[in-house]
Amino acid sequence: MPLPFRRADRVGDLILRELSRLLLREIKDPRLAQVVITKVELTADLRHARVFFTGGSGADHAGELTGLRSATGFLRGQLGRSLRLRYTPELAFEIDDSVDHSLHIAALLKQVATEEQHE
Repeated sequence: MPLPFRRADRVGDLILRELSRLLLREIKDPRLAQVVITKVELTADLRHARVFFTGGSGADHAGELTGLRSATGFLRGQLGRSLRLRYTPELAFEIDDSVDHSLHIAALLKQVATEEQHE
């Protein structure tokens, strides 16, 4: 019987936890103060990781993306030391717009509910 989770999923969860810890305790860049890692997708060979993040309340995440890209070398080095994998994955940061999208949908639903109450 196959296992319910792939190794890449388990290692991705470890990377998510470790990156979150590093951002909280080690990184001093003010652009990254509000950054939250939401998901890590790892390739099957564990060599490439797509790291999804969301930031502060503003819709412009360009500064945060620039800060993460500048800290990539440090983050990757720290991951290599703490996770002890054969290969430390290359990190590619991407903006996770699912949180903004869900907030937008919630606002639309609230608007519809208030319009129905006034009818």
